Amino acid sequence: MQTLIIGGTGLISTGIARQADAAGHDVTVFTRGKTDAALPATVDHVTGDRTERGALERARETVAPDCVIDMVGFAPAEIETAIDVFRGHIDQYVFCSTVDVYHRPVETMPIRERAAREPPVSEYGRDKAACEDRLFDATRTAGFPATIIRPWHTYGEGGGLIDTLSSDAYVDRLRRGKPIVVHGDGTSVWAPCHRDDVAAAFVAAIGNHEAIGEAYHTTATEPMTWNQYHRRAAAALDAPEPELVHVPTDALREAVPDRVAPLLNHFQFSTVFDTAKAERDLGFQQTVSWAEGVERTVARLEADDAIDDWDSDPEYDAVVSAWRDATAGFTAALR
Repeated sequence: MQTLIIGGTGLISTGIARQADAAGHDVTVFTRGKTDAALPATVDHVTGDRTERGALERARETVAPDCVIDMVGFAPAEIETAIDVFRGHIDQYVFCSTVDVYHRPVETMPIRERAAREPPVSEYGRDKAACEDRLFDATRTAGFPATIIRPWHTYGEGGGLIDTLSSDAYVDRLRRGKPIVVHGDGTSVWAPCHRDDVAAAFVAAIGNHEAIGEAYHTTATEPMTWNQYHRRAAAALDAPEPELVHVPTDALREAVPDRVAPLLNHFQFSTVFDTAKAERDLGFQQTVSWAEGVERTVARLEADDAIDDWDSDPEYDAVVSAWRDATAGFTAALR
């Protein structure tokens, strides 16, 4: 199928472009031309700004796509424009949404596709939910052939490894056995999924009529605690057993708010998602283990010279020292 990917050079979209091309689809990526990506020579490129209606219309006329995969739709107005531009011209519109559309903390787990959304967890999640609502409404009332896919924490080559303090020195800290800050007691549940597995679900949706009008979770099926996350990452890198320094989320929020925005909206909450629907309709499965994914991601970081030295982030160790001093004082005061 003629497949137009709006935003084809990001972490997930690069994987989609490669896999769709390998599956025999005619792939064109529509980008602003500001980010390079290693894509097959058979993938075509169209340059433009997706927020401009004329640019979308030119892409439609140039490619004549059967399927559009929208990876960079963030605002309802952008989706409204896309519906107007592509209605009656395509067989399918696959929208990359997010599990951030759901309220946190959740009422029940595993989380299914119709879980509660209000109040929104973030402005980003609220806007994505509004985008979805507009697409579902267009599908019901105007036959617009939309499919919604909701990834969670997606990582892989071309990206990094996240941690509580969002440090670019995380990998080097692991390797050198330096203390690793973990929010809470480290037992909240997290589940990273490699971008190749997420991309495979998008490709499986192309031309899949069962998927029209549906929403799917493409999230990891092997959840782990944050303590396990760090320990398994260290083991994958043949690093020492990590020294985990547990700091309450509230304390981190007060002390270093600029570093813990993901923690407040995401990391602190345990979430497990039901992927049965994606497994059934899209053949979704987690094939890349956390250990393998860490090895591959770090190998790419090394090749790109993108791993900071552990001592390049002095605030990290300041957090460790301050918390150790505080806990020592707390203990001494009660003895």
